[in-house]
Amino acid sequence: MFARSLILAAGFVLASVASAADAPKWEAGKHYAVIDPPVATSTGDKVEVLEVFSYACPHCAHFQPYADKLKASLPKSAEFTLMPADFQPVWLVFARGFYTAKSMGLLDKTHQAMFDAIYRDHVPMQNIDQVADFYAQNGADKQTFLSTAQSFVVEGQLEQIRSREMAYGVDSTPTLIVNGKYRISAERDAGVGFDQMVEIAQYLVAQESKKGKK
Repeated sequence: MFARSLILAAGFVLASVASAADAPKWEAGKHYAVIDPPVATSTGDKVEVLEVFSYACPHCAHFQPYADKLKASLPKSAEFTLMPADFQPVWLVFARGFYTAKSMGLLDKTHQAMFDAIYRDHVPMQNIDQVADFYAQNGADKQTFLSTAQSFVVEGQLEQIRSREMAYGVDSTPTLIVNGKYRISAERDAGVGFDQMVEIAQYLVAQESKKGKK
């Protein structure tokens, strides 16, 4: 009986260890949030990884190297995208500049450069004219930039920001949204910093890629 009890106990311990090993490292409701209902994505058959950010957010500037790391690590089944937030009036100025630059094909050149201009070089950026000056120094015609910034297309994109923030449940930046289903943000109490945000996004992308685009 004693030997049998030892065998049963050992089997229970091994099963418990195996179960712990199989348990996911990241938990919904603790390390990331589930978005219900899910939000439609803009990346077709690819899993969307969306960063909600602002050039006016210093934390987003600090997160940028992590965003680059995440973007570079994504499989072919996923695509990284950006959405500016509009929490304050000056944030909306940057959002207007972002969508204008995007329409002019400038973002690859200017995204990091904008953070550098604000936080390294301390270039004043309080209104759309100053923002246009920055983009003019990076390949845009200033007058074309300013006229595009007031276009119906850009206005329409700005009008969608608030509803998308509400649908995602975003109340801070930077925030990552994976496939319109999951929200990831830094949470000190849950042990989620910028490194962990990247890891969680990679984990969720892998899960969504296995399931296929839904």
